[in-house]
Amino acid sequence: MSEHAVQMILLAMLVFQAKHFLCDFVLQSYDRVQKKGIYLHPAGLLHAGEHAVMSIPALLCLSQAPVPIAILVLGEFVVHYHADWLKAQLDRFLKLSDRDLLFWVIYGADQLIHQITYIGMIYAILLLF
Repeated sequence: MSEHAVQMILLAMLVFQAKHFLCDFVLQSYDRVQKKGIYLHPAGLLHAGEHAVMSIPALLCLSQAPVPIAILVLGEFVVHYHADWLKAQLDRFLKLSDRDLLFWVIYGADQLIHQITYIGMIYAILLLF
């Protein structure tokens, strides 16, 4: 792999990390967090949509091909939405608060799923498309 390719992969990861911080911690309101557990509620759809759209710059670091980028953005939307929805369902069902260790384990698992999604998107754009 060329040095340029490695630099572009690292740049894509940096852009993914910055957009994740923005979408999950800066732009996400308390209302969105509370409503992500309601299936197909606009708050959860908007949140996942922001993640998907803001992934485009990261993917453009690796490819200019619009169809693969569109497929990956749609895939991220679906994965992100359902990971957040499932996390909200577990928190509610188990009656967890931020004082419970299991709350943080589930929160960490949700974040891990998102990070693995970014790695998968990079893999797919480089090796599958």
